Amino acid sequence: MQEMESRGFGSKEVFSNIAQIRLHFSFKQAMWCNLLASTKADCPTCLALNIKLLMQHFLKSYLGLGDVLEKVHRLDLFLSIMISMEIINQTKTTGFILLGLEGSYTQLVFLFVLFLLLYIATLCANFVTIALVLGSRRLHTPMYFFLSQLSSSDILLSTNIVPNLLCALLKEGKDMSVPSCISQFFACSSFTAAECFILAVMSLDRYVAICNPLRYVSIMSIKLSVHLVLWSWLLSFLLCVIVAVFVSLLEFCGLNAIDYIYCDFAPLLEVSCSDTSTVEIIAIAFTFPIIIFPFLVIILTYTSISFSIMKISTNSGRQKSFSTCSSHLAVVCTFYSILIAKYTVPSKGQSLNISKVISLLYIVVTPLLNPIIYSLRNNEIRKALIKWIS
Repeated sequence: MQEMESRGFGSKEVFSNIAQIRLHFSFKQAMWCNLLASTKADCPTCLALNIKLLMQHFLKSYLGLGDVLEKVHRLDLFLSIMISMEIINQTKTTGFILLGLEGSYTQLVFLFVLFLLLYIATLCANFVTIALVLGSRRLHTPMYFFLSQLSSSDILLSTNIVPNLLCALLKEGKDMSVPSCISQFFACSSFTAAECFILAVMSLDRYVAICNPLRYVSIMSIKLSVHLVLWSWLLSFLLCVIVAVFVSLLEFCGLNAIDYIYCDFAPLLEVSCSDTSTVEIIAIAFTFPIIIFPFLVIILTYTSISFSIMKISTNSGRQKSFSTCSSHLAVVCTFYSILIAKYTVPSKGQSLNISKVISLLYIVVTPLLNPIIYSLRNNEIRKALIKWIS
């Protein structure tokens, strides 16, 4: 106080200024706390306690009035910026901007043409596979019926994502409402789960054909094949709709840009201002029946198939038995290797571009590879295709 008086300020003037400063801080603190009271308690930008401690430290540490006034201006600017940020972060989002891929205009046009051609090739290859299975009597077996369902899931998966990605490439971003974004996530998850289940069903079909060839016709009947396919699609939708419902209950606010090629699980959680721990736990719990369980079924069936093939005495018999499941095994290895990489690599930070590339392989390349692998490695498909062309 003596120091302030020595600077030319009287005691009454000093106390009056300090009172004004306290009133200034009380107003700012009340403004801040009222704003925080209207938001969620778990909001990560709630800094009321830090601001209170800063004010206490400020009023206790500075005796010089000039220092105090300078601190007032700095803290006033800080509070104004933080209040503006909080208002932005708590503004409810009604839509997203899907950023897709970054690059120059020439690069984006090139990617647009490339992905468009791959998408057309995917549709043609899978539709041809379905047409061959339906049109050729020699392909009216459970194995090729399951293959037609696999092609159907590939068509739906690509169609769910690629058109929006193409729009995002041309317009440098795609506007999507929150319901449409969550619907895309639900559809993508459902088609992925359906493909996992169908691949597991196809492995069971190969197990019965190789390990119990004499009973194959009686076990893998048309009725059982239809039931397996129906349950694969039904379980996929039922399991994924639960996760999608919990994602839809999240609140999305603040910046609405999704820096990804489609509305996936992790990018949606990043733009949410709600507590996502419950949704993350549910998603991890549902990973077992959707991905891990079918994968374990495939491993167990192919382990039994390997033992059965090894018991065959002749090389030609072993080669013939292995050739009946080599196409499916190649598709399984391709699908699960990309799928595991997709959900292992983080979709943020420095790994974001790698995650985008893996997702592109999964969405654009894998649906095209599946019919190509079967057409190149399966004699029945090749014969039916040649007969259809001729």
